[in-house]
Amino acid sequence: MQVLRRLVFFTIHASLFILVLPLVSSSQEHSKTTSHASKKDNNNKLSSKLMFEITLHGFLLWASMGFLMPVGILVIRMSNRVECGRRLKILFYTHAILQILAVLIATAGAVMSIKNFNNSFNNYHQRIGVALYGIIWLQALVGFIRPQRGSKGRSVWFFMHWLLGTAVCLLGVLNIYTGLQAYHEKTSRGIRFWTIIFTAEMSFLAFFYLFQDKWLHIQRQGVVLGNDPIMPNDQEISPRDKQKELKILTC
Repeated sequence: MQVLRRLVFFTIHASLFILVLPLVSSSQEHSKTTSHASKKDNNNKLSSKLMFEITLHGFLLWASMGFLMPVGILVIRMSNRVECGRRLKILFYTHAILQILAVLIATAGAVMSIKNFNNSFNNYHQRIGVALYGIIWLQALVGFIRPQRGSKGRSVWFFMHWLLGTAVCLLGVLNIYTGLQAYHEKTSRGIRFWTIIFTAEMSFLAFFYLFQDKWLHIQRQGVVLGNDPIMPNDQEISPRDKQKELKILTC
């Protein structure tokens, strides 16, 4: 009888254990699934944060190298045809403000890159970026030590300022293209639209840069000035017309 009781007691406990085991197992699997989902969400949050930082870095460098710096160069280029002192000062200070903003924004982008990204310098974008940041600050220092017009070192300073400015502009544009390529490799997202938009912007700025020097010359093509010689390819004059002109000049 006692053995029968023990057998019944064991059978009841075994049955309860068998019934409860799936629930415990399900609970453990749910706990593991919840933990895995939590880790996955955490990684997604980190990825979203990293994506935002990459996008912000790209926007800052575009605003600096792809907009403010070229526009600042265009502004100071416009001053070559300006004779009014007040307007010349406005263009000069506009150029200086745009360039200072470009340097500060590029510095913010550099700090963000050093702080948040893995800078192994194993691609062209990072290598060009390091050289670019150094040249930007060198250009800023050269701009601040500008000698007075007519002084002895003005010609050397102007050449250095022009050379560094050209290097910054070209390297900045090149690094934006390499940055778009690095963004594509990092995120696997398409960059064709942004590449086309940026190329169109650079083409317009380059056209405006070249066109503004030729605008006055284009306007003068339809006007014959007193001191300008008339070239044969501009206007063909018949011998009879030449005789008329000579008679007029002799009067």
